[in-house]
Amino acid sequence: MDKRYRAGLFRDRLAEAMATKNMTRSGLARAAGVDRSTVGQLLKDDQPRLPNAQLAADAASALGVSTDWLLGLTNRPETPGDIVAAALSLSPAERSAADDQLLDWHHEAAGYKVRHVPATLPDILKTKKMLDWEYDYIQEPRLSEAYSAIQDQLAWLTSGVSDYEIALPIHEIDACAAGTAYYEGVDRDIRHAQLDFIAQQCDEMFPRLRVFLFNAHRVFSSPVTVFGPNLAVIYVGQCYLAFREVERVRSLSAHFDWLVKEAVVDARNVAAYIRSRIDGEGG
Repeated sequence: MDKRYRAGLFRDRLAEAMATKNMTRSGLARAAGVDRSTVGQLLKDDQPRLPNAQLAADAASALGVSTDWLLGLTNRPETPGDIVAAALSLSPAERSAADDQLLDWHHEAAGYKVRHVPATLPDILKTKKMLDWEYDYIQEPRLSEAYSAIQDQLAWLTSGVSDYEIALPIHEIDACAAGTAYYEGVDRDIRHAQLDFIAQQCDEMFPRLRVFLFNAHRVFSSPVTVFGPNLAVIYVGQCYLAFREVERVRSLSAHFDWLVKEAVVDARNVAAYIRSRIDGEGG
């Protein structure tokens, strides 16, 4: 970049940052430890000049922007620490689907495809009786809030605001049908009604809703949701690990596409497979 152009860009960005921060020339001079006339020279239209490294760093620090941005080396005004914080964050996660953060992320993804790998059966497709069993430790009214939140998500899905793809380990369907593993102790009628509801939604909402079953012996995934092109969230138990950096989101989208590619039951056949498992268990 030509030195004169860079000097002009520095002047413009310095003035912009001062206006945003509502900082005067005198205020910036005090914060940077220089004379007011030095700041004035940096802001001159006729003779823009570049500061030395110390002054550039001090001015950037005082204004809460990055030195690289002031100097025209990047278009991101945030400091490196702020950029990292925005690209990767941890937030508390509730066990139930009443989590306000989760609902906000769904709304943020309106108009984009949502890709989801659940920890168990997908919350958005759970029946009230299954939720009553799963969250029996949660006292009212929190359980009612969880169910209401799921109903809101299902209504949002039904409205067609966003397409929804779910990649699910096939053993979740098999275990729910048989009442084994995670679903041990759940009444058979509850389990089979739950599976029948999922099959019904797969039929009624295809292709807006597509569920793929993969074999966890061959491929693996942690619980993860990709909310469109700008946000991906990994569920790690007590917190969500949220990524907003484009390349990380693309990587997790590619991971989901891999699960779909490796699916042993395609979305068109999932409803039939689920019903076959119900019938196989005497449903």
